[in-house]
Amino acid sequence: MATSAMSATRWAKLLVLVLPLAVSTGCAAADDVENTAQSGAPATSEVVVDGLDAPWSVAFHDTTALVSERDSARILELDGTGGAREVAVIEGVAPAGEGGLLGIAVHDDHLYAYYTAADENRIDRFELTGEPGALGLGAPERVFDGIPAAGNHNGGRIAFGPDGMLYATTGDAGDRQNAQDLESPGGKILRLTPDGGIPEDNPFPASPVYSLGHRNAQGIAWAGDGTMYASEFGQDTWDELNVIEPGGNYGWPEVEGIAEQDDFIDPVQQWSPQDASPSGIAVVGDVILIASLRGERLREVPLADLTTSTEHLVGEHGRLRDVVLAPDGSTWVMTNNTDGRGAPGPDDDRILRVAID
Repeated sequence: MATSAMSATRWAKLLVLVLPLAVSTGCAAADDVENTAQSGAPATSEVVVDGLDAPWSVAFHDTTALVSERDSARILELDGTGGAREVAVIEGVAPAGEGGLLGIAVHDDHLYAYYTAADENRIDRFELTGEPGALGLGAPERVFDGIPAAGNHNGGRIAFGPDGMLYATTGDAGDRQNAQDLESPGGKILRLTPDGGIPEDNPFPASPVYSLGHRNAQGIAWAGDGTMYASEFGQDTWDELNVIEPGGNYGWPEVEGIAEQDDFIDPVQQWSPQDASPSGIAVVGDVILIASLRGERLREVPLADLTTSTEHLVGEHGRLRDVVLAPDGSTWVMTNNTDGRGAPGPDDDRILRVAID
């Protein structure tokens, strides 16, 4: 483990500020607050790569795309002509249910990987070696560990913010109270230094917690003005799009969706799970794009009006796990039909280059 990294157990012992738990038991606002989406202009797509096995995340090393596969624990390098080669298999990954090799990110010539081990979720980093077409990974270096793990609700999205810090979404791992417990890293968005330390300006002293009260957030992105957004899976009633504030409490499990209670920050938009189940998100120009699994659609939310949305690709490609802005300015969308919950076609899973008119 890196000497600057801090496990969940160590930071819990150092925690000096405790946030009182809310006592409200509200679930959601009335049905009339559900946002109504409009059908968008036709979108065209072309295949970047196919034949992937339960892919979860895509990140770029300069202009070279790297992809994680959840169950095989493989990191793949795309060659730009439809081919993919295995860079490495991440050791210690214990895939089960929704767990496995999840989010990846690249920073300062290192690959960061969030994965489910036998009894916890972890973040490791690896030096990227070699040149495009022959990339490799160095020895693993532990960045953070002790994140609760289960067959579902593992969170798993990681990304570097405009401040150069590493952000990670974690799920409640099926234990709802994790989300409101500041001594647990579960049900949170964490903020870490690149080597796993705790930034001095984090909202809670000696804690990696940046925001709390999350059930299973799986998408984070930033607008040009630095505003942070996150997508989140709800329970049975509402999935959410949230504006993330440092130290903010987003309510789970006390509330789900828009509750209009002073103790919690409401989402700016919510959807029924059958129309959403949002995973990866990206800010592209002046809109937020959200990949939906169960909803099998790409949702577009204008930054100028966060309460509205437009739907694209509805039912055209099945489950959508991730959406990213590629270095050439194009939008890539990752399907997820081989994850055990979809109906895979003969070429699934795929990454598509999508153009929206």
